Formats: sequence, structure tokens, C-alpha cells
Amino acid sequence: MDYRLPNWLILGALVAACPFAASGQAYPARPIRAVVAIGGGGEALGRLIAEKMSQSMGQSVVIDPQPAAAGSIAANTVARAAPDGYTILYAAVNSQVYRTLLSRNVPYDPIRDFTPIGMMSDAVLAVAVSNGSGIRSMTDLVARAKADGGNLFYGTSGVGTTHHLSAEIFQSVANVRMTHVPYKDPNQVGVELMADRIPIGWGVFGTVYQNHLAGKLRIIAINNTSRFRRTPEIPTVGEQVPGYEPPPGWNAWFGPAGLPRPIVDRLNSEINRALAAPDLRDRIDALGFIPTPGTPEELAAELKRSLVNAARVVKAAGIEPE
Repeated sequence: MDYRLPNWLILGALVAACPFAASGQAYPARPIRAVVAIGGGGEALGRLIAEKMSQSMGQSVVIDPQPAAAGSIAANTVARAAPDGYTILYAAVNSQVYRTLLSRNVPYDPIRDFTPIGMMSDAVLAVAVSNGSGIRSMTDLVARAKADGGNLFYGTSGVGTTHHLSAEIFQSVANVRMTHVPYKDPNQVGVELMADRIPIGWGVFGTVYQNHLAGKLRIIAINNTSRFRRTPEIPTVGEQVPGYEPPPGWNAWFGPAGLPRPIVDRLNSEINRALAAPDLRDRIDALGFIPTPGTPEELAAELKRSLVNAARVVKAAGIEPE
């Protein structure tokens, strides 16, 4: 008896395994849409990497910025896209972890609806104050918050962001209460600080650093586990507030669920190659990011770990979803 499979069945299996087999086109055969769930310096970093990827892949990687609602609009766009490699997501931990825990109306599941492609970077986060606030350290902030009894306003780039959760953890550890002012645009926090309309803000280092150098506002703390090499003189929040541990602040790339592994591997390789480009090192550093290339499996593990850890923090801090 002949156990060989019919030729038509073998061909069908090959077509199913590779979505481009039928057309004979190698991936990518047309421009790739990179939906960006991050604004400010995060978007600028995405553009740098997309430019490098475009050069090496021979097809344009087109940035489509959708940072509103802590990136959840962008994430939902990609979750609903076809898993063909032509719509991918560049997102922060905000949309994939914090937003899903701090909002009641997130229309996607961070694990079920996405394919991890690869880690991108850790964001260097900063706590900044207005020149008119009179605050010069996190110790000053604690004293001011206690004196104001919840009437001290602080700005972030939105509900369910790393910055929002960081401020909530700080309040829990320091035993103080402040009033949250969320903005849709991450750059707006710096604008409001410079105009002295809010006294304090949590934001991305790259969006406030130049104004800190110009004396238009002041960075009083780095909201990471260690000091940033660009500003070694500025202490971390944890150095000034005992017991404080910052939440994760990673950025990463995802595709829709079901993205074929050959496409995942190609994109992962291109992202890691771009992150290692010598001519981008200083530019990435200036934006306030630390490159963290890795495998899809490492990103999948980090996503699950972040979800568990963030859920524990949210519960301990008594934060209710909005």
C-alpha cells in the first residue's frame, strides 16, 4: 500500500504554513503599519527604530501614532487586525498591563489577543515639579502633600499609565493623598508644569529633560530602580522614599494573535538589529530609554510577570478601576 500523501495535500499544507506561499512573495511584500500606543519620546524612539527597519527590510515601516487612552485605542486596533505581519503594535506596559487593570472597559485581552514579538526598551521616568511649587525633593513633596490634605494636584499622561500607578504607589508608601490630573498628551504634563498650573508631574524623562536643563522646571527624582547615567546627580524616588519600588516601565512590540512564527522571528531580528545600531545609541539615550532586546518568549514571560505584579500592587494600594 502506498502511504505517500497526494501532491495537492502537501501543497495545501505548505500554503497554510506560510501565508505568502500562494503568491510567491517573501515577507514583507508591502509597507508595514506600526501602530504606536506611546506618545512623546516613546513615539520618537519608535520612529528611529522604524527607519532602521525600513532600510534593512526593503519596505517602509510606517508609524501610525495612536497614544490616546493610555494606548488602549492603538492596542485594540492591532488586536482586531489580520495576523499577516502588516499591522503591528509598538506599545508600553501601560496599554498591555496597567490599562487592563485600571479601566473597566478595555475591549482586548493582553495575552489572548496578541502575539509577543520582542522587547524594545525600558523607559526612564521622572518626577518633575514647577519652579513655583517650592518643592525641591521627594521629602519636600511628602511634607507638602501631608500639609495640603489631598489638595495637591499632580499630572500624568492618563489613567492607567505607568506614571499614574507610580504616583499611586508613592502615595500608599508615603501615606499621603493627592489629586490626579490626567492628560491625553504626555507632553502636556511638562507644558502645565512650566506654566505653573500644576505643581508636580510624573512623566517620561525625555519629555522634560531639556526643560529641566533650561531651568523651566525641575526633575527631583528618577522613577526607576537605579539612577540614570545621563543625570547621576538626581536620586531615585526609592532613595528618598523608603519602601518605594517603581512599577515596570517597558516598551515592546506585539502582533495580532496568530501571527505566524516566521514573521515573528523576522520582525524580532530586525528590531534587535536596529536597537544595536551604533549610530542610534546616543539618540536613544537622549530620549530617555534603555535598549532591552530579547526574544518573543522573554517578552511573553515578562508580560505575564508584569500582570501578576501589577495586580498585586493595585490591590495593595486600594486602586479602584475607573
